[in-house]
Amino acid sequence: MPVTIHGIRNCDTMKKARAWLAEHSIEAGFHDYKVAGIDEARLRRWCDEAGWETVLNRAGATFRKLDDADKQDLDAEKAIALMLAQPSMIKRPVLEAGGRLLIGFKPELYQRFFA
Repeated sequence: MPVTIHGIRNCDTMKKARAWLAEHSIEAGFHDYKVAGIDEARLRRWCDEAGWETVLNRAGATFRKLDDADKQDLDAEKAIALMLAQPSMIKRPVLEAGGRLLIGFKPELYQRFFA
């Protein structure tokens, strides 16, 4: 089953997730969406499957630095536009494997995902 982990290389949470995968001998391709960007179709699929509220990282510095006008009246379209413009606003990591999706990192969730 091909596994791809999406995120930003220097993110601490990404490092923990990649270390967990390595410790469990799970090979994963890596897509750095800060460097390579993210295609709109994939981002929309993530938002459809997990909900844009889950995909959008409101706790990150990039989102917090937005003007208040950009943060108000958020809906799926506005959130997707923000994430396409600044992929750092996508929660990380995003893990895709076997047609399934997992957003964020908690060891117990990864354990269940790969069980």
